[in-house]
Amino acid sequence: MIRVLLVDDQTLIRAGFRALLDAEEDIEVVGDAGDGRQGVALAGRHVPDVALVDVQMPVMDGIEATRQIAADPRLAGVRVVILTNYGLDEYVFAALRAGASGFLLKDTEPAELIQAVHVAARGDALLSPAITRRLISEYVSRPPDAVPVEALGALTNREREVVALVARGLTNDEIAAHMVISPFTAKTHVSRAMTKLGARDRAQLVVFAYESGLVVPRDAPR
Repeated sequence: MIRVLLVDDQTLIRAGFRALLDAEEDIEVVGDAGDGRQGVALAGRHVPDVALVDVQMPVMDGIEATRQIAADPRLAGVRVVILTNYGLDEYVFAALRAGASGFLLKDTEPAELIQAVHVAARGDALLSPAITRRLISEYVSRPPDAVPVEALGALTNREREVVALVARGLTNDEIAAHMVISPFTAKTHVSRAMTKLGARDRAQLVVFAYESGLVVPRDAPR
């Protein structure tokens, strides 16, 4: 059973998402909150698998709520997915740096919402390779934050290659095919890289890859 927390200041959004998710046999909405502070409190109380968190809310916004959830060792297994009306905007990037696992548009189709919850709960993708590629194209046009060079030194050459492919939006199966290894081995490399870098999930690997300079997009602005 996937346990989900809803955090959004719009009552209708919460009610609609709850109705859709509770209708699934393997998903349970364990709580909902109308602001970030209450959302953080409920996350600590229920320890959900996935928290769907709005960006702009009263009292505490979604970015700070995400930061507090990600910083709490008790909530290490909680995957935060940012809800947004605007797609890839500055708030989404700030939330990813704060520890979010991905993002979802509020007007997404019901089937996509359910799929996103399953994917986020597994922690094995940034919602989808297509979204990852869109994220990359927007992210690289912004000034990167500095990442210690020593962080790259912790990775083996194989792990660096894997992280670079994750940043390109490849799934574990696609990485395996590209590197001519088994999907299990690809997943192992990804997991080890995440552990060494202290990354919560693949979304954090994407951020690391670009901020460290491990990956430089072909279409990056000159």
